[in-house]
Amino acid sequence: MLPKKKNQTFEIILGSSSLARRRILADMGYHFQIMIADIDEKSIRMEKAEDLVMALAEAKADAILLKLHDRDQFQLKSSPTLLITADTVVVHGGIVREKPSSNEEARQFIRDYSGSSTRVLGSVVVTNLVTGCRRGGWESAEVYFLDIPDEVIDSLIEEGMILNVAGGLMLEHPLTLPLIDTVIGTADCVMGLSKSLTEKLIQEAL
Repeated sequence: MLPKKKNQTFEIILGSSSLARRRILADMGYHFQIMIADIDEKSIRMEKAEDLVMALAEAKADAILLKLHDRDQFQLKSSPTLLITADTVVVHGGIVREKPSSNEEARQFIRDYSGSSTRVLGSVVVTNLVTGCRRGGWESAEVYFLDIPDEVIDSLIEEGMILNVAGGLMLEHPLTLPLIDTVIGTADCVMGLSKSLTEKLIQEAL
């Protein structure tokens, strides 16, 4: 993890189990704690993908707020404390894809991307735990793929990591990265946490 920014006069809690989000936030130069919401994401449904990612990020924030209130040992410091939560979905052929429910579904997801393109939607919600101010937004990116060989799909399935990411899509994976033709938008949005959006919302929440 990178050293704390010299101008970071606030605490950050990242409400996510995603390793990619942790790496991105650390790469931005922030020091932070980790908390996990443990919500039932499937119980939250929206017609529009944009509404869904926002609702899920807000539900994660609400769940963590409840945990903090139940933790007598957690004391907010005098400096502002920001809670960052996020969610990502893939939209392919007009259908919203979340984390694959099985190896078979993950395999179908990746086969569908081969020689095609897909849209990734990512939300970020920043909650100021001292003032109660909450700011959120979403960003999208288009990912265009080259042909994905069956042996690459087999290897990804065998590793099992893609079962933990939206749409079974890991842009940064060494097997996937060489098969990306073009990304319209930012790689960090595809990976789960838009740097520019996060930075903007942090400043607004402060």
